[in-house]
Amino acid sequence: MDAHTRKDLIDQYKDGYRAVTAALAGATDAELDAHPAPGKWSAREIVHHLADSEMTSAIRLRLLLAAERPTITGYDENEFARRLHYDRPIEASLAALEAARRSSAELLDRMRESDWVREGTHTDSGRYTMDTWLQIYAVHAHKHADQIRRARAAAHG
Repeated sequence: MDAHTRKDLIDQYKDGYRAVTAALAGATDAELDAHPAPGKWSAREIVHHLADSEMTSAIRLRLLLAAERPTITGYDENEFARRLHYDRPIEASLAALEAARRSSAELLDRMRESDWVREGTHTDSGRYTMDTWLQIYAVHAHKHADQIRRARAAAHG
């Protein structure tokens, strides 16, 4: 990945929390709990998923930076949703999302080229590089912000 693309992705990553909170602005409980279709997550569930995912991504980044060829363990996000009480209030999960993003962004800003070539192995997808990590998480919050807007709209028919 070239430096310009990497910088754009890091900027997008840094903007993720803002995108999510903008998508949630003024949300009512009815909007947070509306499901856009059977089997699709509500905005509330998406927020909890984002917190869990971001805390996981923060650990993955640190493993890639600090361990030699780490194993990056996958997880079942739907099982997390079933077992981790995704019906709870969203404030703590929003704070976790913000903190994980800010902390990881500080690391991204300090990485050298030698850090960007580090890699590990993901239990589900195989080779897992720093660029893989960045490509996944740069867009993750924005995709879910769009999903939050669609879920909220479902409350209005």
